[in-house]
This record gives sequence, C-alpha cells and structure tokens, in this order.
Amino acid sequence: MYENYGLFIENRWRPAGSGETRAVVSPVTGEPVGHVPNAAAGDIDTALAGAEVAFSVWRAVPAWERGRTLAKASSLIRMRADAIARMISTETGKPLAESMGEINATADQFEWYGEEAKRIYGQIIPGRNATDRMSVTYQPVGVCLSLSAWNFPALLPGRKIAAALAAGCSVVARPASEAPGACFAIAQALMDAGLPSGVLTILTGDPGPISERLIASPVVRKVSLTGSVRVGKHILSLCAAGMKKVTMELGGHAPVIVHADADPVATAERVAAAKFRNGGQVCISPSRFYVHVKIKREFEAAFKSFAEKLVIGDGLSEGVTMGPLIRPNAVEQSLGLVEDAVKHGAKLLTGGRRPSQFNKGNFLEPTVLTDVPDEARIMQEEPFAPVAPIAGFSRLEDVICRANSVPFGLASYVFTHDDALAALTAEGIDAGMVGVNETMLATAEAPFGGIKESGFGREGGSLGIMDYLEPKYIRHRLAVRGAV
Repeated sequence: MYENYGLFIENRWRPAGSGETRAVVSPVTGEPVGHVPNAAAGDIDTALAGAEVAFSVWRAVPAWERGRTLAKASSLIRMRADAIARMISTETGKPLAESMGEINATADQFEWYGEEAKRIYGQIIPGRNATDRMSVTYQPVGVCLSLSAWNFPALLPGRKIAAALAAGCSVVARPASEAPGACFAIAQALMDAGLPSGVLTILTGDPGPISERLIASPVVRKVSLTGSVRVGKHILSLCAAGMKKVTMELGGHAPVIVHADADPVATAERVAAAKFRNGGQVCISPSRFYVHVKIKREFEAAFKSFAEKLVIGDGLSEGVTMGPLIRPNAVEQSLGLVEDAVKHGAKLLTGGRRPSQFNKGNFLEPTVLTDVPDEARIMQEEPFAPVAPIAGFSRLEDVICRANSVPFGLASYVFTHDDALAALTAEGIDAGMVGVNETMLATAEAPFGGIKESGFGREGGSLGIMDYLEPKYIRHRLAVRGAV
C-alpha cells in the first residue's frame, strides 16, 4: 500500500539507509497491509541537516506566499480525499465516512493556517520619551518535531504541520507507526503545492529511538506531541534537557453532565454517537456520563438502544458504523474495566463481550454500564474504548466535584436548556474545552487543548500558531543629533 512512499527527506521518497522495514498491521484482520522504512541514525541525521537548512529558506518566504502554498495543499488534499480516506480506514478499521470527515477537517487546517500566516501581528509600545521606539515582533521558533497518534492519522499531524509551516518553521514529522499513510499523503500534497525541499520531513520506524534522537538534537527547537499521559511525561523529560519549547495534547476522561431539564432521549442519542465514534478511541470522547436522577432511566434506555443498533465490522464495508480497536491488548484492557465496574456494583445494560460473528480482529461490542460507582476504575482511568459508564446525580455542587475528581482536564460536556445553569456548570468544570449542548469541539478556527495532566499549549485557531513563534522585544533609541 505504500509503494509510492517511504522516508520523505529533502522532497524525495526514499528507503531507509539500512533497507529495513516494519509492517503496518490491520486491526480488522491482524495481517500486514504494507511495510514502511525503519529509519536509522544516519537517516535521522540527514533529515535534521536538511530541515535546518530549509528553515533558513522558508522563514524568509513572505507570509502571503507561505499562505498560498498551504491553500494549494488544502485543495489537493480535498481532491485526493477518497484515496486518502480509504488508506485511513484500511489502517485503522474506522468507518469510511469517519475517515472522509477527518480528511476534510485536515484540509480545513491548511486552509485556515494559509490565511493565519498573514495575521502574525506584533505590537508597538509607546515610549517614555520622544526618542524611544519599543516594539514586539514574532519570529518562527525553528525546526519543529511533530509526534502524532494513530486514532486521527491525518488531522493530528495536519494541525501541527499546518501551524508550523504558517509560522515559518520547518517540520520533522514522525507519524504513528500504526497508520502512517495519511501523513505521507499530506507530504505529497505539500510537495505538489510547491513547498521547498526539506521544509517538511517524514520519518517512520521504531518510535522510541527516532523520537529520542530527534529530541536530543540541538537542531530541534520545538516539540509537539499528541499521545498518552505516560508518553507525554517521558517526552517532556527528554525535552527538558535541551530546554525545548513543548506543546502537549495528552489523554482525557471527559465528563458529560446531563441536567434534569434536558431531553433524555435526544441527548442520549447525541452523546452516544460521539462516544462510539472511532470505537471510543478519541481523546475528547464523552467517557463519564453523569445524568440527573429524574431522567436517568429514560437516558439509559435510549443510550442502550443506540448502542445495540450500531453495526460492527470493517470500516470499508458498506453499512458498518463502528470498527475495531487498534490493538488486541486494547480489547483485553477494556474487558478488564467492564469486569471491575461490575464487581463494584455496576449493572451491564448491553455489550461487554467480543462479538461472536468475528474470529479475528480487535472487535468489542458497544458496551453500556449503569449505576457505576465513582471508585470503579472506569470512572478514574481513560477507557479509550466503546465502553460507556453512566451514573446518577441530584446536586450541581456534587456533580461538579465528581467531574473534577480525575487528574485529566481535556474536554467536557454539559446539556441543559437553562442558560444560567449551563454557564455555572461550564465555568465550574476543570477542562480546556467545554461543549454546551454540543459534542463536536474540534474545528480549525478554535483552540484545542487541555489542562492538568491532559497537557498544555493549544492547537488550532489563532492561538495555535503562537506555539510556533517566539516574541522578540526591541527597544530602539533614535540616534538624534545632540540628544543624550
């Protein structure tokens, strides 16, 4: 599947210097769908040297010209959406419609940042005397490293690459080993759009050694990671040694608070659709459901009904609405969370098993639990799976405390028709993003990111470009003849 790709270094597709490759395995069949180069130390060093030279070229390109390149790449990604989406669904098993939505969202990032490149505004500070001139300008931080996850293999690297290129940085990207194809396609679109040689580099292979060698290099000045909290802490420790600028978008465990005045059926259907999207493998997936006791039973019934109507299978097959989990151990971990919740007194409404119709692949039935106590592991640990725990509440102060009881703070959701109650709830939740009567938070024009152990920094929107810029303050005293 990757015959036309490889390591992307200085605008050329090439094999690893050693000739070594690694398999990309389908979560639907457990069989390889292709092989990609396994970059070694020499490949990494060549890539860094090219990216460093390219940075000095790209940073000097006028913003309007950078913008035109990104806009053209956006158009090319949209034109090639069908082929890229099929590649994503082949690698991840997600339904083709979801892959198509992701590709369009990725193109939005390049379109948005193509315009944002022109809006890197500085400041003029009034001086204290007639000869003082004080200003602040923003300059690109340097060579940036993009480390992204497999669950959105186009959108996650696309956010990072688009913002960095708009700022005038060069980028070395290490896509997820499980799903590198979309990142290859992004690189091809940018090259075809006229991106100069070396401004974007793609390296595939063993994630640990590649990341560690790249971060250790003084060439890399900024690191952006989308991944787990555990990996984020490790990467952050590596960055500390070189005082790298860092953006971290890590795990979440998003609470959903459904107040008594919300429509229990319509709300259940909306949040269930969001929960089971990509098999629950979404960092902002609604994953803890706190429902007011007055409407809890109606909500549960509608949620269960939605889950049981989902069609499980290969995302490339017509009619499939939920694909597999990415790895076999993800299924085992999910079943362990279900078992633990039931041991703590939760009731299993539906699911909780491997589907009997599959004898291979990493499939798990959409699962709904109710009356889940706060001490169950699934209320404390990010499930990252199609498992939905529901609990009741009656007091606002109590549910806010429970929602904030975990170390994560990425996304959260509130459902109510009462604007005052919505505002109090949204303001009380510790999270970087809140959806009020809405579950689709990610969009090119808005900032995306979290607090606490969910990370720091923002991607997307006008804030997203700032993490790829360094402010420079200039104080200029005019050399006026006769002045002191």
